[in-house]
Amino acid sequence: MTEIILLDGGMGQELIHRAGDTPTPLWSTQVMIDHPGLVAEIHRDFRSAGAMVATTNTYAIHHDRLAGTGMEDAFGSLMARALTEARDSGAPCIAGAIGPLIASYRPDLHPDAQTAVPLYAEVAGLLAPTCDLLICETVASLDHARSVLAGACPTGKPVWLALTVDDRDGSRLRSGEPLKDILPIAEEHATAILINCSAPEAIPAALAILSKGTLPYGAYANGFQRITREFLQTRPTVADLQSRHDLTPPLYADHVMAWVDAGATIVGGCCEVGPAHIAEIARRLIAAGHRLARP
Repeated sequence: MTEIILLDGGMGQELIHRAGDTPTPLWSTQVMIDHPGLVAEIHRDFRSAGAMVATTNTYAIHHDRLAGTGMEDAFGSLMARALTEARDSGAPCIAGAIGPLIASYRPDLHPDAQTAVPLYAEVAGLLAPTCDLLICETVASLDHARSVLAGACPTGKPVWLALTVDDRDGSRLRSGEPLKDILPIAEEHATAILINCSAPEAIPAALAILSKGTLPYGAYANGFQRITREFLQTRPTVADLQSRHDLTPPLYADHVMAWVDAGATIVGGCCEVGPAHIAEIARRLIAAGHRLARP
């Protein structure tokens, strides 16, 4: 029997779908402002489905995301609101999400370390008192990894590093750099290493590389149509991405069970993966003789 940590699914897109509002540049942060309590409701639904971890709705709360929105002074209050909704959900474990600065999937836009490290450290410092661990998500380059780990690790909380890989070649980060080059960086600072916000088809190649390291590893994929360089040149926002219709809960669970067979011990879902997907994964894991565990 293997202990598996089952994560939740994609909070941001689930908020957008349930609210029915037109997405704005503030994405999940806007929904949290407009619909108080909805974040906690989704956390509870993921927990009821079997998730052992609630990932905070803080991925997109950065000063640069708030610039020009009229919410520039609300950074601290938005972080506090997201943390309160996670705590109120009753989740057994809370993971503080730290998303990328500037934009997802755009390592070319990521700031230099002198700029990035203090910004990540500010976010990590606000998350750490409430959270059991910190999870640095959608890390797209080696420089991004170094900066976010430098900001998060001084909190003293366990830090998980979640990387996004090329949807067509899971052996490479979105930056084009070899995924294998992340291993010494992660092993010096992180307590687990994951693949997130990537096509599920790209993940087996990535896990084969992560398995050569010493850290616990796993994955949580997205349900978007594949994100290509051509897409990013013209439509670089989540609001323009299209969801796939072939990743039903049973089919997504097929992918996840293959990752577990490949040694993954931390699994879940990213954007477009909802409570029904997590419930199916939980059912399949238990049926296969695994035990759901908290970190």
